[in-house]
Amino acid sequence: MDGLDDVALSAAVFLPLAGAVVMLLVPRRRETEHKVIALLTTLATFAVGIYVLLRFDYGRADVLQFNVDASWIDVINSRYIVGVDGISLPLLLLSMFVCVLVVVYSWSHFPEPHNPKAFLILVLVLETGMNGTFVAQDLILFFVFFEVVLLPMYFMIGVWGGEQRQYAAIKFFLFTLFGSALMILGFLALFFRGGQTFAIQELVAVASDTIPRSTQLIIFGALFMGFAIKVPMFPFHTWLPDAHTQAPTQGSVILAAILLKLGTYGFVRIAIPILPEAARAWAPWIGGLAVIGIIYGALACLAQSDMKRLIAFSSVAHMGYVMLGIATLTDFGINAAVFGMVAHGLITGMLFFVAGSVKDRLHTLELSRLGGLLLQAPRLGWVLGFCAMASLGLPGLAGFWGEFPAILAAYNPAPGLSQELFRAYMVIAAIGTVFAAGYLLWMLQRAAFGTPTKEFADHPVPDMRWPEYLAWTPMLLLIVVLGLFPGLLFGVTDGAVGTALAAFGGQ
Repeated sequence: MDGLDDVALSAAVFLPLAGAVVMLLVPRRRETEHKVIALLTTLATFAVGIYVLLRFDYGRADVLQFNVDASWIDVINSRYIVGVDGISLPLLLLSMFVCVLVVVYSWSHFPEPHNPKAFLILVLVLETGMNGTFVAQDLILFFVFFEVVLLPMYFMIGVWGGEQRQYAAIKFFLFTLFGSALMILGFLALFFRGGQTFAIQELVAVASDTIPRSTQLIIFGALFMGFAIKVPMFPFHTWLPDAHTQAPTQGSVILAAILLKLGTYGFVRIAIPILPEAARAWAPWIGGLAVIGIIYGALACLAQSDMKRLIAFSSVAHMGYVMLGIATLTDFGINAAVFGMVAHGLITGMLFFVAGSVKDRLHTLELSRLGGLLLQAPRLGWVLGFCAMASLGLPGLAGFWGEFPAILAAYNPAPGLSQELFRAYMVIAAIGTVFAAGYLLWMLQRAAFGTPTKEFADHPVPDMRWPEYLAWTPMLLLIVVLGLFPGLLFGVTDGAVGTALAAFGGQ
């Protein structure tokens, strides 16, 4: 590793923050300058991500690379430790990639009140928190970055959201803050019972031997609450539909594409490797809640009249598949879960982009008022159709590889888990895919097919504009590429997943 490698991850985390500081110094009235600074900052951060991608040793994807270990808060023995392996690399790149496209999309799509300076600064601060979470290898550092995303998203919903934005923002804030309070208690318990260290790799090595099983179960419960609320799993999901529905388009995209992954990543990076005995005890409950979420989310989608709220409830169902894969505690299941995180980020992010553009044009997302999008704005209608097919898990598109292997993994869970129970979960999850086809095709039929309603029959609907082409084309291509060549992602994640599951015999 040369000198550039030593600073690469720190640059990936703090470049967006530096860009936000520069924007603070530029007067608000210079809108174009703010857009350019935000775009250049996110592009520079993504360039660092490409550098990491090219320099990454894929033959050793199971070990942390680009490591930095420096003193930070010596009084509590917390260190600045960052690194990436095959699990965190795809999610770090997804975060950088989506943030670039959000800024591109924002070039001509700013919600009211019109304040590009403040809005783009929040996007950059969000990127710092998200990137930092995926590279942090110290529990306190992880917690700081995990929490950094809370305030920018709170303000993004509360200031630029819809009519009920204040209710949605406060609900989001209180739910996630409650989960974080329990999570930090779990981290402190790990510190005091696991050898007075916050370093994740050191805790993985010693915690399962030094912490009694009864204590492990309690600590895992605290971590479970923190991460499950962020995912969000049923029944902790109720903040999500309100937050998505009220958030501006860019906020919904970031929330769906990346923020929800912080919770699932926490399970894979921290809770399961550090507390394997507790993970095995909790797994049947996690799997049960996951399949309830799959069915509940799908049925809730069928009851929605607002397109954005429908897409929000679909996230509850899709993240259920991710959590089912994690609950199997197998290589196959967790590889599927990581793939599902990336696929969901791309596909549901795209669905929110399209919903935002429909609302810009028609000022409504009520499905009863929509119709004929393929006649009025055919390209926009086709993109909506493509994303709906990807979301329902059509083979050949990325969504298939997030759902199908997760269902399959439940057939043969890790040793010590009930095969009969997980096979029942497998059947329920498979039924959920039928419901998914139902609600997504129903949404597509209501919004895109037929003729425009009388209200909008004579209403000119502009088709896709250049910022939409620039922002959406890379995401659409990636959905196809990962669908046709899933080995591109599975090959990166497999070794690291095996290491994370070493305590389970590498099943």
